Amino acid sequence: MRTHLLVIDPQNDFCDPDHGSLYVPGAQADMARLAAFIDHAGADIDAIHVTLDSHHPVDIAHPIFWRDAAGEAPAPFTGISPDAVRAGKWTTRRPEDRDRALAYLDALAAGGRYPHTIWPPHCLIGSRGHNVEPTLFAALCRWEASKHAVVDYVMKGTNPWTEHFSAIRAEVIDPNDPSTQPNTRLIAALKGADRVLIAGEAGSHCVANTVRDLANELGERGRIEKLVLLEDTISPVPGFEGLQHAFVADLTARGMALSSTAKAAG
Repeated sequence: MRTHLLVIDPQNDFCDPDHGSLYVPGAQADMARLAAFIDHAGADIDAIHVTLDSHHPVDIAHPIFWRDAAGEAPAPFTGISPDAVRAGKWTTRRPEDRDRALAYLDALAAGGRYPHTIWPPHCLIGSRGHNVEPTLFAALCRWEASKHAVVDYVMKGTNPWTEHFSAIRAEVIDPNDPSTQPNTRLIAALKGADRVLIAGEAGSHCVANTVRDLANELGERGRIEKLVLLEDTISPVPGFEGLQHAFVADLTARGMALSSTAKAAG
């Protein structure tokens, strides 16, 4: 049996309780359990894929992009709807960006997964927050040395015009930017595995959307069963716990299995 481990966005900005700009409570403990699992069961893991949320300061989901009628930037966790932009409650910092941003908001709303949310600037490329959480990173390095293999690091989110929660594709695809389109290489690698163990942050957003999109690529029952969510390695963004519960319920109904690092390690 060929086993792959898919670790979604295990980065300092999500996992560091002291310095993470978008810290997910519980994430540091999640990564400690995952690191111990890799050390214990690494011999049976044939490939590891680690996705990295990767943003620029200027991003459609960061405060810098928007202004209210008084010229003030939105606070983190503010929701911005297409109707609010049309009504003049919010507009883009640069007037010339408004039409494109509004078209994006319309497309995002039509997709029906999430309303547009402003996040604290996070996982900025080149920053400490972009790096993998240290305990997990050390375990990944030990796995590479013991297996004489290379961890597959997958960047996502570099396009400033769209959210990119999922490692499979952006929320709204830019036809001129291949990085927003379905990651056919990653999809093919995961399709080739007999079992895909899934871990990472956050269970309400990037884990949820990645697994939903991967399940859609795999098809219906008979193939989705190879997805195994390690429940003790994911946590939700505070205030969005219901999204994680809904994701787990939806995907288990479609065939995804639930496990833990202790059970999966045998």
